[in-house]
Amino acid sequence: TLLATDDGATQEVTGLPENPSVEPSGFSPGGARFALTLDRPGGGLELWVGDVSTATAACPNPALRLSDTIAAPLRWLDDERLLVTLATEGWETPPAPPSIPDGPIATEASGKKSRMATYQDLLASPHDEALFAHLATVQLAIVDANDGTTTLLVEPTLLAAAQPSPDGRFLLVVRLTPPFSYRVPYHLFARSIEIWSLETGEVLHVVAQLPVADEVPQQGVPTGPRSFQWHQTRPSTLLWAEALDGGDPLAKVEHRDRLMWRTYPPAPSLGLNPTSSGRGKGRSAPSLRADEVGTQGVPAPKGGPGRDAELLRLTHRFAGIDWLEREDEFLLTEYDRDRRWRTTHRVNFARPERGNVVFDLSVNDAYGDPGHPVHVPLSDGRRLVRCDGDAIFLSGRGASVSGDRPFLDRFDLVTKEKTRLFESPEEGFQSFVAFGPNDAPITSRQSRTQPANFYLGERALTNFADPHPQVTGLHKELVRYVRPDGVPLSGKLYLPPGFDPKSGEKLPLLFWAYPEEYSDAATAGQVRGSEQTFTRLAGTSPLWFVLHGWAVLMDAAVPVVGDPETANDTFAEQIVGAAQAAIDYLSKERGLVDPKRVVCGGHSYGAFMTANLLARAPGLFAAGIARSGAYNRTLTPFGFQSERRSYWEAPEIYRALSPFTFADKIVDPLLLIHGQADNNPGTHTVQSERFYQALQAFGAPSRLVLLPHESHGYRARESVLHTLWEMLDWAERHAE
Repeated sequence: TLLATDDGATQEVTGLPENPSVEPSGFSPGGARFALTLDRPGGGLELWVGDVSTATAACPNPALRLSDTIAAPLRWLDDERLLVTLATEGWETPPAPPSIPDGPIATEASGKKSRMATYQDLLASPHDEALFAHLATVQLAIVDANDGTTTLLVEPTLLAAAQPSPDGRFLLVVRLTPPFSYRVPYHLFARSIEIWSLETGEVLHVVAQLPVADEVPQQGVPTGPRSFQWHQTRPSTLLWAEALDGGDPLAKVEHRDRLMWRTYPPAPSLGLNPTSSGRGKGRSAPSLRADEVGTQGVPAPKGGPGRDAELLRLTHRFAGIDWLEREDEFLLTEYDRDRRWRTTHRVNFARPERGNVVFDLSVNDAYGDPGHPVHVPLSDGRRLVRCDGDAIFLSGRGASVSGDRPFLDRFDLVTKEKTRLFESPEEGFQSFVAFGPNDAPITSRQSRTQPANFYLGERALTNFADPHPQVTGLHKELVRYVRPDGVPLSGKLYLPPGFDPKSGEKLPLLFWAYPEEYSDAATAGQVRGSEQTFTRLAGTSPLWFVLHGWAVLMDAAVPVVGDPETANDTFAEQIVGAAQAAIDYLSKERGLVDPKRVVCGGHSYGAFMTANLLARAPGLFAAGIARSGAYNRTLTPFGFQSERRSYWEAPEIYRALSPFTFADKIVDPLLLIHGQADNNPGTHTVQSERFYQALQAFGAPSRLVLLPHESHGYRARESVLHTLWEMLDWAERHAE
């Protein structure tokens, strides 16, 4: 369905096949068309193009089959043409596995030091390599949206990404290059960074040829060029970051990163007027050579066509750029790992100093978070940070002691003064989405009883109905309590529909949490979330328990506070304290739950927490539910979550935090659920299998459930429903 934001009128798109499996892929730059991909029986994606004025869609070339294995399947170049990623000839017939092995699979260490994460689901044989190459080899092409005429670019290749330059003349292309690694995932394979002509497909320049990134220091970055992107207000200037510390966050250096740039053959300026938004305007007539001048005639940084040049150096790690709607200006963010701190500067490309600090705060400071810059689309397809003179607009969650209250601010980059333009009322929950027609705000509104709908000003644009009115009456409350060490905690408490908190009845409780790390107690104790949002039950959410008479404490705060280098030294004490505080508050102070019928649960790191709670605090919980977790930290020897030390640097911590170590001490019932194809670093399925074997050996009440074909999260209908049944059955069996 197409929805017009100016008047709310809707039109159902016609012309599509019956019951299509559709993936929307965006509007054309001018907004007159939209693109879709359709899954086809037998495999492959089909390209469809829609017309906004008639609300019709058609397939311009039924013979084309797009691929989305790695690179994006399509993107608009302009209102008439699309850049597409095509499956190559013979894509329907992948190489068959050999009936007899070619020989042994051998790997050899050549002396390189590598402290990589414990990746799994990697290439492991010559057949894996052949299959990967078959699936990842694609053909870049340009398709005419009107008649499907197709122009092929270069030869089929192992494409990872392709990004057009703002002037539409070049492509920034990332190609994977063999031989492939068996040690790291594909995004760390050797690669070639190249500039292609968008008109002819000719490779004009090899920017960098990078080796396999299997020597990246823990929590570090690869050496050499990285984070490539086009300068968004110049025609064809490329930027990237390079490490000055060998990629090692432990190195003591004055500067960690530097920004580099290079301009390709001179082209007219894009013509952004620094004093106006440029929204909806086309490009101006050629006036300035981008390699010779910057904003309003100011000389550009040293460098130019054919030369790499340094733009500036960063004290901390490069963390991204937001391009402003002002020629040559951007917001540069760097991250200080040691303090968990981010600093954002306003930078002019032609005068690249970092001194103008815009934001400077802890990444954990939810109350002080200024929000994120609001981006707007231009008529040529670029998305830039909207400007109003020297001001930008910031949209944020508005965390506060009473819960989140989303906001929209106008923020002056010169004076640092902010003007609040919008804030969610205390009753209900509203958040800014985008600027609509005539700059009227489009917002999302919801409440405890009404699902989220979109509004233009005060007029509703959508009318999504409550998907499950039978449970709308459930009780939702943001609760606050204090850990024994004085750290304030919070969580969202859900009670069954129709339950009277004053009845005196004590409910069983599901305590569901995920530990988070903080450098100080002040930020750890900040309230996050809101009790004013609509509660939607879906997937494997623990909230389904409320329909069976349970209280559920969701997103219970379990902060691990301390120096980032040593916070895990007191991990066990802090998680036990947080859990005990929640149980005491809900059972003793509120009188809502039965402390003998509390079940602990969590997913991934929350599962790790659950197993540790049962190991460290026997009897505190009636049972535990642990999904897709890691339980033996010696199998993740080069760090886990935010742990920065390796096993060899802190062996006692790795052993002490491994529930596997305490399998002989666990007496409370524990349910382990895991996907058989879990590819998340650190949570290989073997973690649950070996832990269960240990629990079984020592007679601990336990159950292992392995879900076929599932990864770290569970998606199949059968898996979702079975997981919910397992969780509820286990909890009710052991918390009678």
